[in-house]
Amino acid sequence: MTTAAFTLNLPLLTALPCRPACRALGAAALLGASLGAGAATIGFVAPLSGPQALVGQDQLDGFQLAVDQLGGKLGGQPLKLVKEDDQLKPEVGQQAVRKLIDKDKVDAIVGLSFSNVLMGSLPRIVEANVVAIATNAGPSPIAGAQCKANVFSMAWQNDGAAEAMGKFAQDKGIKRAYLMAPNYQAGKDMLAGFKRHFKGQVVDEVYTQVNQPDYSAEIAQLQAASPEAVFVFYPGGMGINFVKQMSQAGLMGRLPLYSVFTVDGTTLPSLRDAAVGTISGSMYDAALGTPENKAFVAAFQAKYKRVPSLYAATGYDAAQVLDVALRNAGGDRKKLAAAVKAAGAAFKSVRGPFRFGNNNMPVQNFYAFETWREAGKVSTRLVGTPLPHHVDAYAAQCPLP
Repeated sequence: MTTAAFTLNLPLLTALPCRPACRALGAAALLGASLGAGAATIGFVAPLSGPQALVGQDQLDGFQLAVDQLGGKLGGQPLKLVKEDDQLKPEVGQQAVRKLIDKDKVDAIVGLSFSNVLMGSLPRIVEANVVAIATNAGPSPIAGAQCKANVFSMAWQNDGAAEAMGKFAQDKGIKRAYLMAPNYQAGKDMLAGFKRHFKGQVVDEVYTQVNQPDYSAEIAQLQAASPEAVFVFYPGGMGINFVKQMSQAGLMGRLPLYSVFTVDGTTLPSLRDAAVGTISGSMYDAALGTPENKAFVAAFQAKYKRVPSLYAATGYDAAQVLDVALRNAGGDRKKLAAAVKAAGAAFKSVRGPFRFGNNNMPVQNFYAFETWREAGKVSTRLVGTPLPHHVDAYAAQCPLP
């Protein structure tokens, strides 16, 4: 048995009838634990199959890159990483989380990639008081009154990027906007976020099925409404289908498309020219010029032969934060949540300024990026920072200090 796979259940050992030799073994094991022996066991839950697998895989690849750079360790301890595929199904995610907590005895859970999966798993996470770090979700309920001391988002509060696009559209003088998103918590949060800063007329607000492949009927409805711009939230495969169908309908270049999590590092290789002209709100893009990001992009491209997305960035940052937190917690799981909170301000994020707010949501910049073609290559460029050092709209409702 390797060191990384070895787990000793001390509460069970000390509860059993024990002879002197057994007690000596228990005491030695306890001493070893106090010295930080053993492994850091981290669970990773994400959609690793199906239409959204590219979103989950990028988070995992970013996380793994950081671990590799840290010598296969987190907090100075060998890492045991237990991966689970939630298939973007809340019930599957719940089963995975229960397994990680009850069977694998993880120190923390990373991923929980979509808001419906995170919210479905939240009761067990809170009950077990295990640290959870979401790398692609920040639902409004747990950003506000239902915030939890052991639940963090390494990514964003869901509304943030959409708020940036609402402000960007407002600043551009758009008067009539058409809004679209899939019908689940994050979709509702995104449209709410856009409307928080956009003061013009919302021509219509359309919710579609999660993982819907065909948007022809909705696009025809959109054309008939004749808005000045459209704002959408369609991550992963949904975004590829939607943008391609918009292009096929001849709307790209004629109707300004503002989006979040739709045109990004995971979808642009498939979209290419179809996405040219879109404006995307995000807290990260490979185009950012920070020293940390330049090093990250180079390392990611060298390892995976592709440009990192914002999902890869959140996975990478999550591993960096856990490395600092596990080291500072000194092997005491009860101290890990506070250590994660402190680590948010102690590491250098690839996205620029970062810290956790009182509600354990990020306080960070939200940027605007344009997809464009230059010298025969489709890429992105920074065109603004609508919301610098942004604190989300729900933080004041959270009772945490």
